[in-house]
Amino acid sequence: QVQLVESGGGLVQSGGSLRLSCAASGRTFSTYTMGWFRQAPGKEREFVAVTRWNSGSTYTGYIGDSMKGRFTISRDNGNTVVLQMKSLKPEDTAVYYCAADPRPKSNSYYSAADYAYWGQGTQVTVSS
Repeated sequence: QVQLVESGGGLVQSGGSLRLSCAASGRTFSTYTMGWFRQAPGKEREFVAVTRWNSGSTYTGYIGDSMKGRFTISRDNGNTVVLQMKSLKPEDTAVYYCAADPRPKSNSYYSAADYAYWGQGTQVTVSS
């Protein structure tokens, strides 16, 4: 049974930092695209960052435009993905979801519809 379990959300002041981690289990995820989306109340699910498998144990990271320079993503072994967030803003407040998918992706890595597996989400709240 596939499970994605997120951890690390919480409340932080504007300008602060948080680290989100997602641990996947139930199969080997080393060749999967894995990463993060977020959803604020009343808004659509938004691309945050993902890691896409290249070969061996190397991955390419992609970051959403509004997060570049503030968020970084990394893959710790094939089954864990970490999102490091700094300089957080109130508009970063959302539920953050871990996502994973086994299918090769070219330009669709930013589309939530292209991910088969999802975690339950972790709340990130940034106070002003």
